[in-house]
Amino acid sequence: MTGPKPPLTLSLSKGLALALAITLPLSLLAGQVWIDPFGPPVPNATAILIELRLPRAILALILGAGLGAAGAAMQGYLRNPLADPGLFGIAPAAALGAVLSFYSGYQAQAILLPLFALIGAGGAMALLALIAGRSGGIALFTLAGMMIASLAGALTSLAISLSPNPFALSEIVTWLMGALADRSWHEVRLVAPLTAIGMVALWRAAPGLDALSLGEDAARSLGFEPSRLLWLMIAGVGLIVGSGVAVAGMIGFVGLMVPHFVRPFTDQRPSATLLPSALAGALLLLIADCLCRILPLAGGELRLGIALSLAGAPFFLRLLLKMRKELA
Repeated sequence: MTGPKPPLTLSLSKGLALALAITLPLSLLAGQVWIDPFGPPVPNATAILIELRLPRAILALILGAGLGAAGAAMQGYLRNPLADPGLFGIAPAAALGAVLSFYSGYQAQAILLPLFALIGAGGAMALLALIAGRSGGIALFTLAGMMIASLAGALTSLAISLSPNPFALSEIVTWLMGALADRSWHEVRLVAPLTAIGMVALWRAAPGLDALSLGEDAARSLGFEPSRLLWLMIAGVGLIVGSGVAVAGMIGFVGLMVPHFVRPFTDQRPSATLLPSALAGALLLLIADCLCRILPLAGGELRLGIALSLAGAPFFLRLLLKMRKELA
C-alpha cells in the first residue's frame, strides 16, 4: 500500500478546521434578520442566536461531517469515484419511513417522524445484511443496495399517490426536499449520538478500506475479513444516513462531491480522506444552509436539498465527462 503521509492530511485537516472556526460564528449572524455585533441591538437577538440559528448550524456540521465521511468510505469500499451513500438504499428507506408517518398522521408528535425514518433505515440495513452479509461480495452488495433503493422509491411514490389529503401530500413533498429550517436542539440531541457511533464504525473500517484498494484477495491475505468490513460499512453508513434523513429529509450529493474536493490533497488512500471529507462536508453544508437563509425568494427560503442538487448535478455530469474522456 502507499506509505502514509500524515503531514499532508494533517495540514489539510487543520486548514478545514480553521475555516470552520471562522465560518461558524459568521453564519450565526446571517439570516432574514441580520445581527451586527457592532451595530444597534436587535430585539430578541439572544433567543434568535441560541434557540434558532445555533442548533441549525450545529445540525449542519453534524450532518455534513457524517455525509462527507460516509461518501469517502463508500467510494473507497466500492472503489468507484461515483459512489454515494444513497446507493445503499438506506436513505430512500429512511425517507419511506418518514413518508409513512405523514401518511398515517403520526408526524404530529415530534418523536415519531424521526422514529419512523430510523425504523425505515434499520429495516434497510437488516435487509442489506441479510442479502449480502454472508458473502461480503461487493457486486452482490451493490446490487442489493440498488434493489432496496428501487423498492423504497416505488413504495414512497405509492404512498404519495395515495395520500389521504392535500395537507399530508404537501407536507410529504416539502419534507422530501430536505432542509434544516425550524430544527431545534431536539433534532441535534437525536442525530448527534447516532452519527458519532456511525463515524466510529467507519474509522474502524478505514484500515480494511486501504487493504481492499489492493483487491479482495489481497485484503484477505493481509488479515482483513471482507464480511466484517461489510458489517462495519452497513452500520456506519446506515446510522449516519438514516439519522440524517430522520431529522432533515433528503439531502444529496454531499457524500459524492466532498471526497473529490479533498482527495487531490491527500495520498489517495481511503483512510486518508475520511477526516478531511468529514470536515469539508461540515463546511459545505454549513455554507450551503447559510446561503439558503439569505437568498431572497418570494415563497420563503430555498430548500437545502434543492440547493445541493442544483450544485451536485452539474458536478456529477462533469465527473462523467471526465471519466469518458479518460476511457476514450
